Amino acid sequence: MDFAPILAALRRHRTATLLIALEVALACAVLCNACFLIASRIGLMHIESGVDESSLALIKLDCDDCNSTDLNARLMAALRAVPGVQSVAAVNTVPFGERAGDNGVSIDREHYVAVPHFYLGGPGAAETLGLHLAEGQPFQPEDFRTGDVWVPADTPVWISRTLADKLWPGQSALGKEFWVTDKFHFRVVGVLAHLVRPDPGGTRGSGAAEWSVFAPMAPGKVLNGTYAIRAAPADLPRVLRDAREAAQKAAPEAVLDLAQSRRVSELRSDFFRPSRIMAGMLVGVIVALLMVTALGIVGLASFWVQQRRKQIGIRRAIGATRRDILHYFQTENFLIVSGGIGVGMLLAVVLNLMLMKFYELPRLPLSYLPASAVALWLLGQLAVLGPALRAAAVPPVVATRSV
Repeated sequence: MDFAPILAALRRHRTATLLIALEVALACAVLCNACFLIASRIGLMHIESGVDESSLALIKLDCDDCNSTDLNARLMAALRAVPGVQSVAAVNTVPFGERAGDNGVSIDREHYVAVPHFYLGGPGAAETLGLHLAEGQPFQPEDFRTGDVWVPADTPVWISRTLADKLWPGQSALGKEFWVTDKFHFRVVGVLAHLVRPDPGGTRGSGAAEWSVFAPMAPGKVLNGTYAIRAAPADLPRVLRDAREAAQKAAPEAVLDLAQSRRVSELRSDFFRPSRIMAGMLVGVIVALLMVTALGIVGLASFWVQQRRKQIGIRRAIGATRRDILHYFQTENFLIVSGGIGVGMLLAVVLNLMLMKFYELPRLPLSYLPASAVALWLLGQLAVLGPALRAAAVPPVVATRSV
C-alpha cells in the first residue's frame, strides 16, 4: 500500500490525529502499570505462608498489669483443656496477624542489609505452626530462654530461604551470623522453606514478603498473652469459639482481642481485602479507559468516512476494491495507534519509576510493554473495523453523485 496519501491525510487532520494518539499513549501507560499491579497483588494474595493455615487459630489477650508467668500458665492450661485442641504454643504473632517486631539486621555490625520480621515462639511453637525446616537442625530445650526486653543475646534462629538468599546470596546460611545492634547476636541453625511476614507486600514491598526470622524463647515477660492453637480443620471453628470462652474465664482481668483472636485463614482474608478491592478498581479503570479509547477511534474514523465520501467514490470509480478501502482505513488507524503506543511505552516506564520512588513498587517487567502494545493494536483494529466496513460498502455511483 502507498503510505503517501495516508500520511498526507493525517497531516491535514493534525489535531484529531494527535488527540487520538495521546489517548492511546495514556491508555498504554496506564494499562502496562495497572496490569502489573493487578498481577503483583494477585500473586501476593496466593503467597505461601509457611504455616498450616487450615489448622491454626490465634488467641490474643491484652493485660498490661498481669503477672506474665501466671497468665501464661493459666491460659495455656485452659486452652489445652478445650476439646479438639491438638497443641498450644506461646507466640508473638502469626502470618497475617499484627506486626510484632521488625528490626534491621547487619552481617558486618555496621551496615543494615535487610529489615526482617522477628517471630518469637515458645517450646512446641514450630510444631504447632507447622513450620517446614528445609535445612539445619531443630531447636534444643536449652535454646528457649527468657529475656528482659527482647530475645536473649546469642540466640540461635531459623530464617526463611528468601532472607538467606538476601543476606548470603549463593551461599549456605547455616552457621552464619548476623546482628541487631552490637548487643543482639544471632546464629543461623536452620533455614525454612517459607515463612511470610505478618504484612507481606507492606511498607517493605513485595520483594521482602518472606524476610522472616523465627527465634526460640521461653514464655515470660516478653512472650505472653498470644497463643497459637492447632486443631483439625473441620473442628477449628468450634475449637476457636470454645477457646475464646476458656481464655476469658481463665483470665477475666485480661481483654480478649477479638480482631486478632481468629483463624489464620480469616486473618489472611482480612489482610488481603484491600488488595482485592484495589485490583477490582484497577480492572474497572482499565475497562473504562479502553472503552473511551475505542469510542474515540470509532468516532474519529466515522467522522473521516463522512468527510471522505467524495474521495472514496473517486477511488472506487478508478478501480479501488472494497478491500483496498478497508485496508486504507485500517492502515491509517494502525499508524495512529502505533505512534500513540510508542509514546505510551515511554510514559509507562516513567510512571513506573515514579511508583518505585514514592511507593516502593518493583520495576515494571519489560514483557508488559509488548503485551500492552498488542492489546491496543487489536483494540484499534476492532474499533475501526465498523467505520471501515461502512466506507468500503459505499457504491461508486452513490459517492460520485456529488462530484
